[in-house]
Amino acid sequence: MLENVPSVVLFAGDGKTAYRDPAILYHGGSFHLYFTLVETEPDGLIYSYVAYSKSKDLVAWSEIRKITEKNQSLNYSSPGNVIRFGDEWWLCFQTYPRPAYAAGQPIRFGDEAARLYVMRSTDLDAWSAPELIRVKGDHVSPEDMGRMIDPYIFEDKGQPGKYWCVFKQNGISLSHSEDLRSWTFFGNIQAGENPCLILDDDKYVLFHSPHNGIGIKSSTDLTAWQDWGNPIMLGQEHWDWAKGRITAGAVADLRNEADVGKFVMFFHGSGPLSEMEGDFDRNSSIGIAWSDDLRTWEWPGKGK
Repeated sequence: MLENVPSVVLFAGDGKTAYRDPAILYHGGSFHLYFTLVETEPDGLIYSYVAYSKSKDLVAWSEIRKITEKNQSLNYSSPGNVIRFGDEWWLCFQTYPRPAYAAGQPIRFGDEAARLYVMRSTDLDAWSAPELIRVKGDHVSPEDMGRMIDPYIFEDKGQPGKYWCVFKQNGISLSHSEDLRSWTFFGNIQAGENPCLILDDDKYVLFHSPHNGIGIKSSTDLTAWQDWGNPIMLGQEHWDWAKGRITAGAVADLRNEADVGKFVMFFHGSGPLSEMEGDFDRNSSIGIAWSDDLRTWEWPGKGK
């Protein structure tokens, strides 16, 4: 399947559109891709959404569908992942409030009201209303939780039924829960944003985004972490569309899927300008790469 993907770019941004922060679920023979869709409207106002598309072959994708509302005071975005809990699917994401934000203004990031949310579905089609994830515990009011973005939820490798949420706050913070509703804060580690976590050889492997590139850390216990060398830069030196930044790597372990047989990474690149120069809400594109060992990466057209 991967050999038939014609381009490293799956969704190409332009001067009024950005595709960012991919999250992937491979289920039922299809790739379910969730991502941030940023659009600049004719009046100049800029809105962010959690959006969705799916594909069976990574070539033909369904029409993009927005699954969150249009509201600059919320700007739901940055989906982390989808997990199965009970008889439902749970999708986690953030708010990224930027009221009255418009093209031509200085680049503005989400304000201090940014929080983490989840939606639930029985069919990956119809979703519940967003619900706040109180990762600091029920005793901490939503107003006192502090700015937080980029959630990702996973099950503990040694304690089935115990779940962790990692998110961007003071590095990468961790909280745990047994019902995905009541959470206990655990602590934090030094890392960038957009965390994604998988298991490999009974180790937790954490992908995160420093200033540029995709970093990797590993741990056996979620406490002591080891860096895996320099950030992954993929083909950035050859890609004008990602010259500004490579970031937000979402990795799925599909080695046991006969049609795939690899680790597959979805990421976004922005450029040719840096994000602070303007290519944050525009000219951001989602790309794809794959690997056998998480260290050496391939992509469509590599070496050509």
